[in-house]
Amino acid sequence: MNPTSEHSLFSNETGPGVLRGLCRWGGFASFALLLYSLGTLVQVAVIGMGAPADVAGIFDMLHDNKLEGLLRLDLPTILAMPLYYLLFLGLFAALRRVDLSNSILSTALAFVGVTLVLATPTALPMLRLSEMYATTTNEALKEQYLAAGHAVMALNLWHSTGAVLGAILLQIGAVLICYVMLQGDFSKGTAWLGIIMHGLDLAHLVCGRFVPLTGMVMMAVAGVLYPFWFFLVGRKLLQLARQKNSQPKTWFASAD
Repeated sequence: MNPTSEHSLFSNETGPGVLRGLCRWGGFASFALLLYSLGTLVQVAVIGMGAPADVAGIFDMLHDNKLEGLLRLDLPTILAMPLYYLLFLGLFAALRRVDLSNSILSTALAFVGVTLVLATPTALPMLRLSEMYATTTNEALKEQYLAAGHAVMALNLWHSTGAVLGAILLQIGAVLICYVMLQGDFSKGTAWLGIIMHGLDLAHLVCGRFVPLTGMVMMAVAGVLYPFWFFLVGRKLLQLARQKNSQPKTWFASAD
């Protein structure tokens, strides 16, 4: 097979501009995720995470303070998840010349994972149910709204099979792309930080249900590491997006 024709899609005539654009958007997404991570840490310190155990308590929380209720029902997480699409597109653009097969696989895993997570929203349905629960005086309707709330919470971000599987696929894709980073233009520190961080999150997802305390510790350690990793990745992607005449062969250059 002719190597030049094999990589004609990303030739020097048409490829570099597109790839720089993907890296630029990936960098922006990484810094947006950095802000989300810092916001999550602040939320944990100020108002905590997680909703009340009973649905009536969740309805009361949303009625008394909608902002706090939506935050504790993981609405920011749902809003931030689409940013991973851009981040992995940027990482694919930066690393495809290093290891094309693993770059494609990691991006595909991340895309499927994010989509599965986004298919299980909780905050907005619970907000609507809480409003109807608060405005009705019919006890039968109140019981129906409580039952509907139980159904929504049973399929939320932390309990739905689809969401949990999606999170696992996302973390596997992230570990894989960090492995590819070891061979590319990213620093070894960035790559290993990502492998450790996403590995801890993956272990928390897989083992946390069996050893909850250990899972919480792993999630907490990973959560502290996320802002550093997002900063390093975002900075590198934006640096690559600015390159014009000195592109590394492993990135923009066409095959020999």
